[in-house]
Amino acid sequence: MSDIVFIIGFNYDSNCYLINDKILVDTGAGQNKDYLFSKLEENGVKPDDIELIVNTHCHFDHIGGNHFFPNAKIAVHKLDAISIRNKDTLGTSLSAFENEDNSRVDIELDDGDKIEDFEVIHTPGHTSGGICLFDGENLISGDTIFAGGGVGRMDIGGDYLDMKNSVKKLMELDVKNIYPGHGPIVERNGNEHIRMSYSVL
Repeated sequence: MSDIVFIIGFNYDSNCYLINDKILVDTGAGQNKDYLFSKLEENGVKPDDIELIVNTHCHFDHIGGNHFFPNAKIAVHKLDAISIRNKDTLGTSLSAFENEDNSRVDIELDDGDKIEDFEVIHTPGHTSGGICLFDGENLISGDTIFAGGGVGRMDIGGDYLDMKNSVKKLMELDVKNIYPGHGPIVERNGNEHIRMSYSVL
């Protein structure tokens, strides 16, 4: 299993997850560089050590800090890559493009792609190109599902039926731990929280 470090979101930031000291899942809103860097350094990681940024979707609070890591490759699902490259302020829910590097996408992800021990699972609903990452035990869920049975909002580039189908897809997995885009993580009983999320749809 991969080593996952939970970096709780500060202010408008999403949660971020450090994987194996070289991959960062989401980068927050880009307003709290010192905070994010301090959390990396607490774990013995320098910003230049980050080789890959994986964005779970294209919203500003998840991609806004991408420009903090100019040497890292940026990976996002191919559908959300369109909004990022087009600097689509509606599709990203607010402007994250005051820094040009936030419109960069180096790797277009698709369902079934592999990142270290994780498989990319396309989970549209919150956005058309939302993804989760699953390694057989741990689910990094972006804004698809949250602890306690929550799901991501569907009124900014989302779709209700897509969300329902995506959460149903997640119910087929054997998930122990959930690492969501916002709020607390779930340890040990992830499947129960996925079922609760489905029940609200």
